[in-house]
Amino acid sequence: MAMEMGYVLSLLLSLLAILFSTMSLIQKKSSKNINKKKLPPGEMGLPWIGETLAFYRAQRKNQLFEEFVQPRITKHGNIFKTRLMGSPTVVVNGAAANRFFLSNEFKLVVSSWPSASVQLMGMNSIMEKQGDQHRCLRGVVATSLSTAGLEDLVPKICNSVKLHFDRHWQGQDTINLFRSTKILTFSIVFECLMGIEVEPGMLEMFEGVLEGVFAPPIKLPGSRFWRAKKARLEIEKMLVNVVRKKRKEVEGRLEGEEGMLLSRLVAALVRGEISEEEVVDNVVLLVFAAHDTTSFAIAMVCKMLAHHPNCYSRLLQEHVEIKDSKRPGENLTLEDTKKMKYTWQVARESMRLFPPIFGSFRKAIVNIEYEGFTIPKGWKVLWTTYGTHYDTQYFPDPMSFEPSRFEENIPPYAFVPFGGGPRICAGYQLAKLNIIIFLHFMVTCYDWSLIYPNEPITMDPLPFPFHGMPIKMSPKLL
Repeated sequence: MAMEMGYVLSLLLSLLAILFSTMSLIQKKSSKNINKKKLPPGEMGLPWIGETLAFYRAQRKNQLFEEFVQPRITKHGNIFKTRLMGSPTVVVNGAAANRFFLSNEFKLVVSSWPSASVQLMGMNSIMEKQGDQHRCLRGVVATSLSTAGLEDLVPKICNSVKLHFDRHWQGQDTINLFRSTKILTFSIVFECLMGIEVEPGMLEMFEGVLEGVFAPPIKLPGSRFWRAKKARLEIEKMLVNVVRKKRKEVEGRLEGEEGMLLSRLVAALVRGEISEEEVVDNVVLLVFAAHDTTSFAIAMVCKMLAHHPNCYSRLLQEHVEIKDSKRPGENLTLEDTKKMKYTWQVARESMRLFPPIFGSFRKAIVNIEYEGFTIPKGWKVLWTTYGTHYDTQYFPDPMSFEPSRFEENIPPYAFVPFGGGPRICAGYQLAKLNIIIFLHFMVTCYDWSLIYPNEPITMDPLPFPFHGMPIKMSPKLL
């Protein structure tokens, strides 16, 4: 028996030696083939780790562009290679690069999020879908945000904002603006867009998931990812019950099915076009995409208005004129929001200076020839918002706050806070309405000022004001 075991062990060791030898030859051959190509300049850093630690250090300080990307652009140019989170990565900058890589989604590159993000957002979310599956899900979302859908949304958002002010602002002399807007935008995406009633504890569950989206996917008890995964399972259980209840309501009346986004998703489920898992995963993704980034955008608009009183006066006048055109208690309409042109210029200029997202990763699905360099199949590509937002070629004197620059046509793919191409943010119009409607009620109902005018911005994992942007406020007497 011992001899047989020794023989089996010897055989296994021999097989393992052959396997490792074969893998080594494959890696050497692959490396040799890659070396024949003209790769972009740059440093790959340590094996596997690469320059990940420097990337994370800069990210935590909200200095990714200033401390990580910009020094490498100065040294290597607008396209350079590095290694991030175990993957060889090419960082690209400029409107032409944004256009090339974002518009060639599904052809040359595909969305490539970190493993933790995929597990927490869901394998069946729109960010992981390709081709026809992506178009199907995106079409359902787009229908809810068509002109007719937006016309229905505007009064609902108005009512949500007014109710939020009554519940959380009335009688207060200070308020944590960022936290307040997170509560509001969370309610808007759930109740106004999805048609799901917000219950106590739901926001905290989603915040628990967000904590782990860029953490190492380590399932050790107590780790950030473990806690986030636990919160994700609680959300999934809650949403499955909501979806199944909605399915009972939808079945049997599919013809002419109208309503909020959840109803449309469930109708597609009943028709067999999507699965229950796809409904749940896309609700989760859309909640994250629609509320946290919008809250940050609103906070940064308020920061800029506080620092630029002339801009605030012009924006306030725009809203006073709209308010004066309405009867007492009458809600805004979609047509009213189209009159908020200067407000949207202010919002876009704020998002140029403080983009809610840094950029995103793609993965090359073929060998890509770009700007005289080869990006090998399987390598990651990282495009950044700052790569154009802070470039004097597109925005003269880029560090100045000048909303009027958006009176002119901005070059395509230079202003990209919502991405671009086939994966441009599906909730772009919802975010716009959230920002400008909130500002309408805030500036016409309240006087306010920043408690920390020079409050720093940090990231964990998304950007946020370090103190939560507390403001002093009082009811406005017009």
